[in-house]
Amino acid sequence: MIWRRKSGNRYYQGPVGDHFDGNVFFNPGGRAPRGLADFLRWQFGGGRVPWPATWPSPFPQAKPDARVEGKGLRVTMIGHATLLIQLAGVNILTDPVWSQRASPFAFAGPKRVNAPGVAFEDLPRIDLVLVTHNHYDHLDVATLARLARDHDPLIVTALGNDAIIARAVPGARMEALDWGQALEADGITIHAEPTHHWSARGVGDRRMALWASFALVTPAGSIYHVGDTGFHEGINYRKAAEKHGGFRLALLPVGAYEPRWFMEAQHQNPEEAVEGMLLARAAFAAGHHWGTFHLTNEPIDEPREKLFEALDARGIARERFRPLQPGESWDVPETTGNEACAATSD
Repeated sequence: MIWRRKSGNRYYQGPVGDHFDGNVFFNPGGRAPRGLADFLRWQFGGGRVPWPATWPSPFPQAKPDARVEGKGLRVTMIGHATLLIQLAGVNILTDPVWSQRASPFAFAGPKRVNAPGVAFEDLPRIDLVLVTHNHYDHLDVATLARLARDHDPLIVTALGNDAIIARAVPGARMEALDWGQALEADGITIHAEPTHHWSARGVGDRRMALWASFALVTPAGSIYHVGDTGFHEGINYRKAAEKHGGFRLALLPVGAYEPRWFMEAQHQNPEEAVEGMLLARAAFAAGHHWGTFHLTNEPIDEPREKLFEALDARGIARERFRPLQPGESWDVPETTGNEACAATSD
């Protein structure tokens, strides 16, 4: 084992491995994020479809029950990649963002076009928070500070992100996991699994913190939460299915994918999300990462329409993969095993 103690990494120091070179993390056999020249080509190349300044959800803000018990599994969309998962008496938030902007600045950057699907004050007691990576639309320190103050949840994240959170939220309860590691909390086993993405909070910390997906083994069935990912030939989906035997529910990103020449390695499109659901052997899926923050070129409602087209083309019932909108709650059906068996790729 090689250990490089003197690296330029401000968030994490650890041994060299198959996805860490002693200074930065990388996607094994995958593609690195594009550089500044390509970013500028995208930003100034045109093709960005305008979004409305406001796009209210057709669902009113939800007022969730305090707990969901037994075999029940309820998912409520807050917005973008923030979802409330309720099962087995445990309340979980994914990538919580209640701020108005997904940005380091309060006055600039992508601004939400609809209100959070649950008002912060109406949240039930939150037990666990999952933070997949450190991009501003997934790691919002202002929201994490409010959660730590009012709920004191356990925050589970990938290596290096704990250092970012600890600086902004002193005293927050946290655990940081590497890919392949797991922990138990509140009767749930949380596995950190690979995803094909990258990380950065500014211009000088690219790939210094790890990105991850999470597989949750719970009394109500297994759940697979992917924050951001490139499809990466389906490699990580196949591995997740092999390791965990399929899932009752997968939470999969379906937006922020255009232009493909720039986004393909980091954000899957709706067709790839459907393929990912099949490869992961998920009985049901909820689509997120669309319709709240204007990050990329596609129209605001295109991810939903493209998702439905992809499902129809594969002969998959639309009720099995729902593109949730803020305030929408879904009581995910119990699985018989037949759904997961049907969820296989051609």
